[in-house]
Amino acid sequence: MFTDFRAFVLRGNVVDLAVGIVIGAAFGVVVTSFVENLFSPLIAIPGSGVDRLADYQFTIGGGEFRYGQVLVDVLSFLLIAAAVFFLVVRPVNVMMSRHKTEPDVQSRTKECGECLSSIPEDAGRCAYCTSAQPAR
Repeated sequence: MFTDFRAFVLRGNVVDLAVGIVIGAAFGVVVTSFVENLFSPLIAIPGSGVDRLADYQFTIGGGEFRYGQVLVDVLSFLLIAAAVFFLVVRPVNVMMSRHKTEPDVQSRTKECGECLSSIPEDAGRCAYCTSAQPAR
């Protein structure tokens, strides 16, 4: 019973997933701190004499509607998304494009003369219209 469980846990994809979750949680804390402590104060600069945005609310009957907190949460989401995009996604995409080892797919395809579909360069027949392709 334990040998099956041990084999399951020690499979590569389970360990990789666990490591990814732990690192993702730690990274989430860093990004949240970055946004709350560096970006969010920038929003407060223009209206420095105004109370906190999160404190804005209105009451109808017995219900309290905290629209200020909703706005703060939406702004936090947008700032976190922007921080992740500009500080993680773009640099990783640039790095990956510089270290690209595969040739572009466009350079390995040609157009079929009959149906104008994009097919592999070495294809003898078109996969779409089945017409014979001239040898290159």
